[in-house]
Formats: sequence, C-alpha cells, structure tokens
Amino acid sequence: MTRHERDIAVVAFAQSDHRRRTDDLSELDMLLPVLDEVRERTGLRARDIGFTCSGSSDYLAGRPFSFTMTLDGVGAWPPISESHVETDGAWALYEAWVKLRTGQADTALVYAYGKSSPGSLRDVLTRQLDPYYLAPLWPDSIALAALQAQALIDAGDTDEEALAAIAARSRTAAEANPHAQLSGTVPHGGHQVRPLRTGDCPPVGDGAAAVVLAAGDTARRLCGRPAWITGIDHRIEAHGLGVRDLTDSPSTRLAAQRAGLFTAPVDTAELHAPFTSQEVVLRKALRLGRSTAVNPSGGALAANPVMAAGLIRIGEAAARIHRGDSDRAVAHATSGPCLQQNLVAVLEGDRA
Repeated sequence: MTRHERDIAVVAFAQSDHRRRTDDLSELDMLLPVLDEVRERTGLRARDIGFTCSGSSDYLAGRPFSFTMTLDGVGAWPPISESHVETDGAWALYEAWVKLRTGQADTALVYAYGKSSPGSLRDVLTRQLDPYYLAPLWPDSIALAALQAQALIDAGDTDEEALAAIAARSRTAAEANPHAQLSGTVPHGGHQVRPLRTGDCPPVGDGAAAVVLAAGDTARRLCGRPAWITGIDHRIEAHGLGVRDLTDSPSTRLAAQRAGLFTAPVDTAELHAPFTSQEVVLRKALRLGRSTAVNPSGGALAANPVMAAGLIRIGEAAARIHRGDSDRAVAHATSGPCLQQNLVAVLEGDRA
C-alpha cells in the first residue's frame, strides 16, 4: 500500500538497553521507562493517544494473555482503543498505520517487548514450525538458519569469510549504539551448526521498544522532521521449508515492490537479519547497492529481543531521518524460520 492524501509518520522512537538477562525486571518494569521516554519526546499524555497496539508472545512469557499485564504501563483507564498482535511489533505498527490511514485516529502508540532469557529460545521457536512434519523433529532456529546458509554457499552467493565480514561490520557499527547488547570484536568461536559460527548468530537477550505514529499536520507539530511512511507491505512464504528456495526471498521482494521501494535509491537500510546469511538474501531481494548503509545501528546481530527487533528496525531507520542522517530509508522485519514472513517499510524525510 502506498502514500496518499493522509500521510502517516513515525514521530518518536525509544528502546531499552538490551541485556542478556533481566531477572530483576518484569516485562512491565522493562517497558515502563521506554513508554515514558517515547511519550516525553512528543509531549503527549496517555489520554492524547488515539490508538494503542502492542506486539509480544505468550510463548516467551509462559502464560496466556500476558500482554494484558503491560497495559498497566500504558494506562487503560479511562478506557482506551487498544489492540495486540502475537508477533513482532512491526506488525503492530502496520495495524496502527491502517487505523490512522482510515481516519479513526490521529496518533498511535506502538510498543513491543520480549524476554528470551528465562527459557531455551531455540526450543521455544520450534513451536512456529509445521506441527505435522517439522515440529516433531525439533529442528531449532540455528539449525534451520544453517541449512539456509549452506544453500547460499552451495549456490556461490557467499562463503564463511564473507559471512564473518558481515558479523564484524555489524559489531563495529554497534559501538555507536548505546542500547546494543553486543559490540566490538567478534569472537572467532567454533561452529554453532556448520557453517554458522557464534558471530553469525544473534544474541539471546531481553528488550523493549516503542514508537509514536501521527498523521499529517499532527505529525509536523509533534516532530521537527517526521519520518513519513511512504509505503509499507508484508508478505509470507510457504509454510513448508521443502517447497521454498532458501537462497531467495520472493515475499520480501514483493513487499518491497508494493511499498514502492524500487522507485528511487535509499541511503539507509535497517534489515532484520538475525543471521549473517540472511543479510545476503535480503540484500539481493531488496536490490541494495554499495551506497546504502546497511544496519548502521548494528542490527539484530548486536541486539535481537524477540518480538521487538523488527519494530526496532523501523524505529532506528526513522531516528536517522529525525536526526537528518538519512533522507530515504527502508526498514525490514521478519518472523518465522528462514525469513518466512517479511514486512518492508519505506520512510522519507521532508526535503530542505
């Protein structure tokens, strides 16, 4: 879907410091400072927000309807217009964007959070798999990503040295990101699952993020340089990994086309690529050239809070536009094994 007369922009973004463990914090404790910060940046109070949408996972929390607990931090009384998606917060942002586009609200608060530290994330993520053929085999997320990486190597699209260079570039970029969980030198390490080494895989950690969306003149009033969402779309691959070409991502390419990405170059790309091999796939699908700065925040290789990492990609891209470091950016979010579901958003700042 593309831009028309009711323009929507990201006007504020905030995130937590991402940590390996937050045993001393509940999900609400982790989220509250982020909500306070993002609202403070716009000057909006709880009653000024027209719509609220969140993204999280009951599987991570280990209890049903866990998202209702964090509504205490939002302030649900007097009654508010609220919704929730059981996936990454990037899809919550999509729902909020639709709400604003239809004129049902002028502002929206979108937030997401995830605590992966309490359990075995590699086991939890197997619950995303086909319940009849794949899930009973318990292939974990790293093993499946390794299949994709090996397919890319066999196809001549990359090699282990090139993957190591992606990891090194991401960790170096993360040195300028105070919220990153990992930065600096990448440990050589052994293979987690061949051909993926430790540096090729995302860290396990806890974190939260929030953005504020606003429409038209409201966005201009709340932000000096809004990051206008000029296009956004999401698509999905077949559920069965055996019927997919793991070296390509047609759903990402189609979402990018529908979002209008290919009409002009972008100077920034924030890609939700939890594994180095997935950046190879996404670069090809999005037709990114050398002039595009890819994951200047460090990306998911520096901090990968499950259910918030995709929303963070949109927030990081928007923040660069707010600061004047970018004029046109693409943000990508994914969910499921081997880039199964993909969302692409194109953001632009007003020209001087």
